[in-house]
Amino acid sequence: MTETVLLIDDDPGFRDAYSELLAHEGYAVAEAGVAPKALAELRRTSARLVVLDLMLPPSGRPEEGAALAERILAERPAAKVIVVSGAGETPLALHLVQRGVYDFLAKPVDPDVLLAVVARAAARLALEDRVAELERSLTAREGDASALLGQSAAFLEARALCERAAPADVPVLITGESGTGKEVFARYLHARSRRKDRAFIAVNCGALAPTLLESTLFGHKKGAFTSAIKDAPGLFVEADGGTLFLDEIGDMDPALQVKLLRVLETGEILPVGAARPAIVDVRIVSATHRALESMVASKTFRDDLYWRVRGIEIALPRLADRVGDLPLLAQHFLNMARALVPRSPVTTVSPGAMRRLEACDWPGNLRELRHEMQRALVMAGGRGEILEEDLSPARRGAAPAAAAAGSDELGEGATLEEKIAALERREIAAALRATQGNRSQAAARLGLSRQGLLNKMDRYGLK
Repeated sequence: MTETVLLIDDDPGFRDAYSELLAHEGYAVAEAGVAPKALAELRRTSARLVVLDLMLPPSGRPEEGAALAERILAERPAAKVIVVSGAGETPLALHLVQRGVYDFLAKPVDPDVLLAVVARAAARLALEDRVAELERSLTAREGDASALLGQSAAFLEARALCERAAPADVPVLITGESGTGKEVFARYLHARSRRKDRAFIAVNCGALAPTLLESTLFGHKKGAFTSAIKDAPGLFVEADGGTLFLDEIGDMDPALQVKLLRVLETGEILPVGAARPAIVDVRIVSATHRALESMVASKTFRDDLYWRVRGIEIALPRLADRVGDLPLLAQHFLNMARALVPRSPVTTVSPGAMRRLEACDWPGNLRELRHEMQRALVMAGGRGEILEEDLSPARRGAAPAAAAAGSDELGEGATLEEKIAALERREIAAALRATQGNRSQAAARLGLSRQGLLNKMDRYGLK
């Protein structure tokens, strides 16, 4: 990627000479002589390399350039700012380096020295980009990719919707029980978006106190509160150009909901203690296990924010509603667990153990299944097959799934639950036959949502 260098100096002769010098070395160059124009060019070009003379209008004092340097770093923390200072400004330049400026050059600026420092800063940016890319790659391969494995109808519909939503910039709301893989779906969506080369930042809205969450999201200025010993950009700035994932958005304090709504409407953030807002370009992906519609009705979640974050809703099915995927997922988790258990052989799940797993409700969903497979591999003690005795007591006590899943004929000893399941299966099959397999029409005949019908079809093995 060709890096853009933003030259900020009120001397047109300096800008002309060094623009030509940098362009000859292959850099794209943008120029500005005053602070407002510099900030506008920074946002227009997304420049990450800045050469800044401290002596700027209107006062012509070095404090003008110092204030602009801090403003640039607040908006773009990853930028490499190189300040140009006179002999008497060295203490100020050193102070700015301590505040995050990359380097400083003394006047008069030697062209060869300038090119060497800019090249070193560009190499540092390339290294940071590579590290970020590797971190994203490792995160995507860390086993949570299991949330993207499966063949059940409800799961495939959720993944297809995620893939269709990815290229757009509309907000996405991912709903589902805890452990269904909401953050993994969010990362999957980001990786297929136009923002895939920029940051993916995740924050759990329920894990932080409201005041701390506000500072974490929007940033703060030095002195804004007792422990604010320096400026902090906040996650919105760090995610600029990328995706911000707000996990458990239903736990967000109402006062913060107002500030989030303004970001979604205008793109403006106001750090705590700041006098002026900053502009960010961030895609919001939210997730919750709560029923936000009920929260809107009870006035604990703003209705205007609800419709903003719910641009596209992706509902993730429970593991209990995709039992057909259990063998694939269990084997995947066993393969993963081998890295945690030294010298463990390739291991499979016995038919008896699988029947026990299929009979469980899995309130913890994929997370619970992963932990169960890790435990079972340890209990197997090097055996190449997971038996019923290797499962946790709660799993061993689960009654095997009734044969009713595949047959409508039940014996006299069938429980009420099994009889209801058989009746449900017959009615769904009849509705599908009556509508020639049209699932939307069949769902309407049965008084179900389409998603509800897909969940039940998967549960009963209907196609």
